[in-house]
Amino acid sequence: MEPKESISASIRATAEIAKVVLMPGDPLRAKAVADNYLTDVVCFNTVRNMLGYTGTYKGKRISVMGHGMGVPSIGIYTTELFNQFGVEAVIRIGSAGGLSDDVDAKDIVIAEAASSNSNYGNAYGIPGQLAACADFDMLEAAVNHARAKKVNYKVGKVYTSDFFYYPQSDINQKLRDFNHYCVEMETAGLYWTACACHKKALSILSISDHLFKPVALSAEERQNGFTDMMEIALDTAWDFSD
Repeated sequence: MEPKESISASIRATAEIAKVVLMPGDPLRAKAVADNYLTDVVCFNTVRNMLGYTGTYKGKRISVMGHGMGVPSIGIYTTELFNQFGVEAVIRIGSAGGLSDDVDAKDIVIAEAASSNSNYGNAYGIPGQLAACADFDMLEAAVNHARAKKVNYKVGKVYTSDFFYYPQSDINQKLRDFNHYCVEMETAGLYWTACACHKKALSILSISDHLFKPVALSAEERQNGFTDMMEIALDTAWDFSD
């Protein structure tokens, strides 16, 4: 979509934003994706250092932009991308803490749905809880790409928490007992926002540490690693790009 001025201070696009946007939490990971995978790259956003880039991947235009930490942050950026800049789909590429014995560090989790302790979804006025679910077509495409790459991946529930340091020590065991693969901080917010905006969304996560196993990646490994996750997300984005 052609550049246009945002009505808020969150995104001021100075270049084209593509129909499909990949979104890591860390804006430096967005830069790493642009530097390593895209050609003809232009930076379209630098507001608050939430870097956004558009480039070409296998002949199609794809954008990548950071979304920050937590449901409110990803909610702000994705609402503006969907409603003000004509974005049709967002794919979160993020890190998560493993819960299940079936996942290890650097494994991939494709989030079919997200449970959450966030009240964000209640604002939409649906009695009870608004389901936070992925777009099935995008999920199916990502699974096909993960299968073709022969990587270790799982598809299922994740848990989106408003807390990084949760005050109740037994929560992780409860989540594990209810078959959540991992815990993170944004997926439910992305899925709720996409639902409300009638757009597509998917969250593809790499396990950076494990709450029941002695494994953890460094900050540099989180920023520059996760190659399989990024390539699966890029190929999925390509499927849904013009």
